[in-house]
Amino acid sequence: MSDKVLVIAAHPDDEVLGCGGTMARHAAGGHEVVSVIMAEGVTSRDAKRDRTARESELSELGEAARKANRVLGVHEVKLLDFPDNRMDSVDQLDINKAVERLIEEFLPNVIYTHHVGDVNIDHRKIHEAVITACRPIPGNHQVETILFFETPSSTEWQPPGSAEPFTPDWFIDITDSIDLKLEALKEYSSEMRPWPHARSLEAVEHLARWRGANVGVSAAEAFKLGRKLLLLNRGGT
Repeated sequence: MSDKVLVIAAHPDDEVLGCGGTMARHAAGGHEVVSVIMAEGVTSRDAKRDRTARESELSELGEAARKANRVLGVHEVKLLDFPDNRMDSVDQLDINKAVERLIEEFLPNVIYTHHVGDVNIDHRKIHEAVITACRPIPGNHQVETILFFETPSSTEWQPPGSAEPFTPDWFIDITDSIDLKLEALKEYSSEMRPWPHARSLEAVEHLARWRGANVGVSAAEAFKLGRKLLLLNRGGT
């Protein structure tokens, strides 16, 4: 049985930074991959949120997201409009319900999302929403696997003493898809930064090579396992 994969990310580029190589692997394996970007991006650059003033940039960023995910072979991209870097101004219940609706609509068996210890507030709010939406209530649809990814320029920027550190225990070999990940990030030219910024193409590749070296492959993405439900009738995968 093919996996139905739901990637829930905060901002345009987070999905590729966090698990772009893995998304490409799922797509190449015939799995259905849906990418959801919860917040709009861009508007946090202003002292006060003004979507109208940033309309052109938001449109360009949305198109960049569609192109980047197309490079990875993603089945569908959903762009929501939560406020960029201001999701703590939204009731947590509203974020939870948005995620619950996504799960009810798509019925995924695998979810990838942000780590709880990220420095970015939107990442943390989405992490909380996914955990709440995926609570294992008997009789409800149950997501079998929940994995938390690291996001360059957020996860490693949180001092270990300030929040839960990212300690990966799940690695996916992206040796054959690292080039697609980097190609997809090139579509996000407005969001990428020059080396040695953590959100540069060079840094992203270095991280993938290092994570690969952690487990003896050429390139990998690292995750923290949130939950794994083993269903033997699905072949134990």
